[in-house]
Amino acid sequence: MLSSIQSIMSNFRPEDALDIAIVSYIVYKMIGFIRETRAMQLIRGLVIIIVAFFVSDIFNLYLLNWLLKSLFTMGLFAVVVLFQPELRRALEQVGRKNLMNTNSFRNIDKNKAVETVDSLVSAIDDFSATRTGALIAIERETMLNDIIETGVVVDAEISIRLLGNLFYEGSPLHDGGVIIRGARIHAASCVFPLTEKKNIGRNLGTRHRAGVGLSEVCDALIIIVSEETGVVSIAEDGKIRRFVDLKTIEKMLLNMYLPSERGMYGRVAKLVRRKGGKHDAK
Repeated sequence: MLSSIQSIMSNFRPEDALDIAIVSYIVYKMIGFIRETRAMQLIRGLVIIIVAFFVSDIFNLYLLNWLLKSLFTMGLFAVVVLFQPELRRALEQVGRKNLMNTNSFRNIDKNKAVETVDSLVSAIDDFSATRTGALIAIERETMLNDIIETGVVVDAEISIRLLGNLFYEGSPLHDGGVIIRGARIHAASCVFPLTEKKNIGRNLGTRHRAGVGLSEVCDALIIIVSEETGVVSIAEDGKIRRFVDLKTIEKMLLNMYLPSERGMYGRVAKLVRRKGGKHDAK
């Protein structure tokens, strides 16, 4: 045993360490991706079939062993069919990833960042108070060009009045979601993909399902305001948080626009209070 270990270590190269690290990272990401999804149940079923195959071989259950062996010959095609939604979602995440790692918040100065966060928080407060339905996606590293193509390019500075007009029920662009890129409203009336999850809540409608669906395929922060109740929700990484207060939203936005300026949070809060904003969503 010791000699085998010494033999392995003597032939171990730096390239092997890199190879192991890459494979470990891929396996880790795959496990994280399939966890808490339908793929987890499918994998459990495959494990049961594999265990049954070895058991049938040990106890000489020839018919069962032959049947399972025949299934394995079609295993690759079966995996593609069974995991089609999950594979599609994984490929979408890889394809949409911005390989240049361009941060749309990088070129925004502090004053502009504070003004942007102030406008967003105040607009969300107004939507919540007036029960105006809203769906806002703030782009991060993952580019949303294909989603933008489904809507209308606006490319305008963020303001409370403009956001209010976009989500006003009589506006031609009020259906769909708004995509914010950096400190500008980039597009409106965009169609977001709906989530296929069944457990996000029976009382949540299309707007919430669209917010969760987009968060499943990108790293954007999606803010949702319910038209029926005025409740503010956050969708991120395929999960939704309901009854989010404005202080929490303000802090999350500040961490996005000014990640190295944590002390600016107090300044933003003062600006919002100065304009009469309320920090608790109805």
